Amino acid sequence: MKQGIHPEYRPVVFMDTTTGFKFLSGSTKSSNETVQWEDGNEYPLLRVEITSDSHPFYTGRQKFTQADGRVDRFNKKYGLK
Repeated sequence: MKQGIHPEYRPVVFMDTTTGFKFLSGSTKSSNETVQWEDGNEYPLLRVEITSDSHPFYTGRQKFTQADGRVDRFNKKYGLK
């Protein structure tokens, strides 16, 4: 491998903002926030919106969106009574 072209990976804690699930992984990202991990060391904390703990593919739960179209919703709200 060529020297000097690969990024420096460091341990970082990722936290799912919806569930609070945390995991330690290597990353090139940096953060001003830190958190103390289970091993007693402090690591940078990166907040993410979706992880395997909250994604429907991994959890088997799916959020259903409204199946109605715009016209149907308008008619329900403002239609003739």
